[in-house]
Amino acid sequence: MKFPQSAVLELTYRCNHLCKFCSCPWENPSGGFEKGGELTTEQWFQVIDKVLSNGSLTITFTGGEAILRTDIKEIINYASMAFHKREMSSRIVLISNGRSLTDELLECFRQNNVQLSLSLPGYKTFKEHTAVDNAEGVLSWIKKSHDAGLRTTANITVTKLNYDELFKTMSLALIAGANTVLLNRFLPGGRGLQYRQTLELTKEQINGMLDTAEEVLSYADRYGFTGTEFPKCIIKKGIDHYKHLKIGTHCSAAKSFFVISPNGSIRVCNHSPRVIGHIFSTPEITDTAYWNTFINSTYKPLKCASCPQVQDCDAGCREVAHILNGSPSATDPLID
Repeated sequence: MKFPQSAVLELTYRCNHLCKFCSCPWENPSGGFEKGGELTTEQWFQVIDKVLSNGSLTITFTGGEAILRTDIKEIINYASMAFHKREMSSRIVLISNGRSLTDELLECFRQNNVQLSLSLPGYKTFKEHTAVDNAEGVLSWIKKSHDAGLRTTANITVTKLNYDELFKTMSLALIAGANTVLLNRFLPGGRGLQYRQTLELTKEQINGMLDTAEEVLSYADRYGFTGTEFPKCIIKKGIDHYKHLKIGTHCSAAKSFFVISPNGSIRVCNHSPRVIGHIFSTPEITDTAYWNTFINSTYKPLKCASCPQVQDCDAGCREVAHILNGSPSATDPLID
């Protein structure tokens, strides 16, 4: 089958942070996600070959914390070679919390033209979010990456706890050399389900987040984008108001990207706990009904059917709707 253009490979369940906002389904305190053993180095090589041979154009490595894999350099080198062998432009992204980065790894990333996305969930509130005091460490790696010629993204999850310092957090990341900012609102899932009341933004804070991001980006003459979709109806100033921040309103799961878990199972997106197949199965997608719900966008809530913007909006995050309300056709908490 033809895969979406971006394959997100979750290399490991392990992580050296304990982020309150973590949405990895295996961190759900209620359990329910069968982890299984992590794929071997050779199996990840097979996965890379399979996704590139079946339509994917970008590979994103994440986890858990991807660089906790002792074979991460081997995997990165293989991915780069696999792109080259197919005469494809190498498009490799690595998402990391930065805690275990080394100069040696950074050189590997430089040689393989890896785009690095580093998590910075607040400055003063960094430890409160992650249980690790490493905000300065992340900023130093953003600077080192910039100095090494790597394209670097500051990945900022916005919560009630860090909302008031968003201007500072973004400014510090851009001053350190981040090329762009990926802005995520906190989405309940995984470990984050138990911290929903502490972290979830109100509609007013969502709008304030977007306004602050636009302000910082315009001052810096940089550009950023949101990593999760928003219902258009809650954006008071309208999407066209934001010139430096690209705001998504359509769900990209299964259309633009899909996820392969550490054990090789396939999910529509990183938030989703629902396994719909396995990369080494034939066919790879066995739960085609769920997959096609996302492919065909047949998941819009009934309450949105009469909205004049329904064609330009998927009514927020469909997987969070599923996690919280039992169906991808349920409502996003922002419009409940």
